[in-house]
Amino acid sequence: MRSDPRHQQQLIPNHRDQQYSLVTGLVRHGIGLVVVGVAIGLACWPLNMLDRIQSALFAYLPTRGGAWTTQGLVIASLPVVVMPVLLLLQRGGWKAGAGSGIPSTMNALEDPSLMAEAMAAQGTVQRGLLWSIATAAMFPLGREGPVVQVGAAVARALHPRLSRWLPSLSERQMVAIGGGAGLTGGFNTPLLGAVFMLEELTTDYAITTIWPALVVAVAAAGFSNLGGEPLFGLGIINVMSPELEQILMAVPIGIAGGVVGGLFSQSLVWATARLKPLVQAFPVRTGLVLGGGLTVMALATWGTSAGDGESLLQQLITEGMPMSGTNAGEIQLGLTSLWITVARVLGPMLALAPGVPGGLIDPALSFGGLLGYTICAVMGLSQHLGIALGLAAGLSGATQLPLVSIVFAWRLTGDQQLFAGLILAAVVAAYVGRLIARQPVYHALSSLQSAPRR
Repeated sequence: MRSDPRHQQQLIPNHRDQQYSLVTGLVRHGIGLVVVGVAIGLACWPLNMLDRIQSALFAYLPTRGGAWTTQGLVIASLPVVVMPVLLLLQRGGWKAGAGSGIPSTMNALEDPSLMAEAMAAQGTVQRGLLWSIATAAMFPLGREGPVVQVGAAVARALHPRLSRWLPSLSERQMVAIGGGAGLTGGFNTPLLGAVFMLEELTTDYAITTIWPALVVAVAAAGFSNLGGEPLFGLGIINVMSPELEQILMAVPIGIAGGVVGGLFSQSLVWATARLKPLVQAFPVRTGLVLGGGLTVMALATWGTSAGDGESLLQQLITEGMPMSGTNAGEIQLGLTSLWITVARVLGPMLALAPGVPGGLIDPALSFGGLLGYTICAVMGLSQHLGIALGLAAGLSGATQLPLVSIVFAWRLTGDQQLFAGLILAAVVAAYVGRLIARQPVYHALSSLQSAPRR
């Protein structure tokens, strides 16, 4: 039986049409993802600029052992004035902007009926403004909460407008991808956003979301970095430590980071639950007490407890431990290091527990870096090695997200030679943190947020 030549001629153009449609569809899909990433990056850019302003204000504090100036005293006193204002706003017309932003995003991903309220423009803008005020007042909190929620909200708003360009992605997938891209926009770390989406927001390791998340994250990082986070946020740690030495130090630093991180996250959840009714009933008095605590702590630590902690870590890497005087001995330096570490743990709890928008990534990196520095200094080893391992251990112990912690610590210090130590420190800290805080902190906060009101 012969085949019809006319039938064969019809098959050829049909095959070519299919190839053309496939290529066109992929190109449109890629353009749609880039558009979403650019929009998220531009939305995160103002928040990054405010973070730079905080770094400039940090320079007025006597963290290098100098005397207090009038400008420094005013900056240290800002929390006692600003905290009551923030709590009043959060109790009143701006209550939609209270809280981190990550718990509400996670709840919306779990229950689509909450999506519209959680991603509403009003609450998103209010959260960004509340965080901006707190950041300008040198509150010791990070920014991942607002940027994750901003990224998720922007992605959800664009999804129906780009539905023909992104037909394979559901609303839930776009929100998760946008949340991860928001984290990327806040810290200029494309891989971090995709890993955070997979490890925390969706726990769904599917190729249908991995490569779109990477495309959106790269675009977001490119446009959020206009005056934002530098290439290596804390500077480059260049330590030529053998892997055996890294592994030996990763164990004690991982245990210490897990213990402190676990206690931090557990205490933060406990304090959030206890302070919620007080904030609602007595916002001014509660704000004065908490803001006063932050101010007293800043004065007692030469300003090192103020701010998100990135400037402190930069100073620690380049100049060593901040001290109360230029002639401080080893014992005084050791006590100073421990006291600053305690303040960097307690300060963020005072700021985050009453519901001020922010994040715990920067605080966890700060006390983790300080812990690692102190442990290695006591043992007579490289403090830079301790800082790098401590970054991963502190963040992993507080969040129980070892992959995120490894990528973050690696990205901030820019040293590939420490990969073995970073992995072990993060894994050990995550296990130890889980022994103390049975529920990861973001999940615990999201459960607390979704609990029925009494």
